Amino acid sequence: MKITEHIKNANGKTLFSLEVVPPQKGIGIEDLYTNIDPLMEFKPPFIDVTTSREEYIYLDKGNGLMERRITRMRPGTLGICAAIQHKYNVDTVPHLLCGGFTKEETEYLLVDCMYLGIDNVMALRGDAMKGHQYFEPTQGGHASAMDLVNQINNLGRGKYLHDEDQICDELNKFCIGVAGYPEKHMEAPSMNYDLKWLKQKVDAGADYIVTQMFFDNKKYIEFVQKAREMGITVPIIPGIKPIATKKHLKILPQVFKIDLPEELITAVENAKNNEAVKQIGVEWAIAQCRELLDFGVPVLHFYSMGKSDNIKKVAGELF
Repeated sequence: MKITEHIKNANGKTLFSLEVVPPQKGIGIEDLYTNIDPLMEFKPPFIDVTTSREEYIYLDKGNGLMERRITRMRPGTLGICAAIQHKYNVDTVPHLLCGGFTKEETEYLLVDCMYLGIDNVMALRGDAMKGHQYFEPTQGGHASAMDLVNQINNLGRGKYLHDEDQICDELNKFCIGVAGYPEKHMEAPSMNYDLKWLKQKVDAGADYIVTQMFFDNKKYIEFVQKAREMGITVPIIPGIKPIATKKHLKILPQVFKIDLPEELITAVENAKNNEAVKQIGVEWAIAQCRELLDFGVPVLHFYSMGKSDNIKKVAGELF
């Protein structure tokens, strides 16, 4: 079932969903199940599975020589989606990236989604390759999420890259999610500029938006209001990440270019240890989610990052 159908069928009730990260290659899926299992009592209608782009590794060839190779540390997104879908009988949302994938590879992934009965995909540009300052399109790939959305929609209409007369079943039209940034994308010169790009992704065929994590609800609410003024009418799902360690004070702003409220920063700095930080993060997320529920958000989408104990505590107070 499509995400938009889940939201419609909920009749105004806020849904619970989560996002998981594939294990590194060579590690079994059981640890992932261990983290998903405790959250199934909250009946998530869908689970997102991230995709990692390629990165460079350096192999020691001896005599001081190093060989550079390209690898993917967390492959298997579609396989994990299929496994989760089969085990839990929930819809899964594989993330599709521009970075690291050609248009042909994207088409093959979408065809595989059709075979697996996956109705939803998340279309993302992706980050710059590790060690690079700026995003550079993959040769033969897309430069922006808007172009990726266009390809997904075209395929759903039966318009393949090289087979113009290919027939495509109406049911193969994907429900497409895209990313939104309540504190603007790090590369956007202004919020208004960023919203114009978001509007273009929606006009290209995106069906819903999931935001980057945020810790100040005012920024999300203002983002939604400005998006509506811009003419964006699709559901805007807030992304929630309970803070869990003191290191998050540095890591999260550095990686995601977000601000943390001073009250939260002070509480984390004054915490005796990470266990105390985790409890602070749970309490903050509960208060944050309650306010979002009052605002009438369609879904509370949690970034699990491989851990579920703190999310279970938050969801247990809400659902």
